Parts: sequence; structure tokens; C-alpha cells
Amino acid sequence: MYIRELAKNTGASIRSLRYYEEAGLLKAERLANGYRIYDEPAINTVKKIQLYLNLGLGTAQIKGIMDCPTLQQLDRPLCVEAYTLYKQKLGEVQKQIELLQSVACRLQEKMDEFETKKLIKKR
Repeated sequence: MYIRELAKNTGASIRSLRYYEEAGLLKAERLANGYRIYDEPAINTVKKIQLYLNLGLGTAQIKGIMDCPTLQQLDRPLCVEAYTLYKQKLGEVQKQIELLQSVACRLQEKMDEFETKKLIKKR
């Protein structure tokens, strides 16, 4: 598929896809006219890249993770690094969840106060 089709299938911009290729995260074949052509697995690759970027990882970190394709290679330094990154990000996500749960409880308490004082009718 051409780059435009990959962009459409993944929601990534063409500029982002070119950047992923420059960073070594995505591979494309080149036609004689210079056009990039991608295979079907490129869709999943881009979605993985987007997931990792949304987790706050940089392209170098993502490359390290993507270069660690199987559990049989866990003794490789990049794979150990991937595990460490996952563990760190999980800790960050859990802290964010705790914070959001705390905020939700406080909001509920404030809403309950309004309802108790009959300033607002219960839903």
C-alpha cells in the first residue's frame, strides 16, 4: 500500500510515517519512481509505535523495544531495557490512576453536598 493508504488506515499523518521511517521504526520498499510502498503488517507496526508514543516513550526507546520481538531473546540488553521501560511506565500509569480516582472521589463528595443541601436534584 502507498503511504497515503497507510496514513488512512492508521490515523497517522504522512509526515509522521516518514519520520518513523527515518527513525528506523518503519520499513518501506521504494518503487522506481521513489514512491514508498508498505506491506500489510505495517499497519500493526504503526499502531504499536503510536501506543508507545502515547506512553511517553521516545523513538530510540521504541526502536529498542521493537528490536526485541520474542520472549526467547529476553537476555538481550535491549529486551531487558524494554522490560524496565514497561515496569517504569506501569508505575507512572498506576500513579495517574490513583490521582484520577482521588479526584473522582472528591468530585462525587462535592456533588453529594449539592444534592444533600437540595441545591441540585439527584439525577
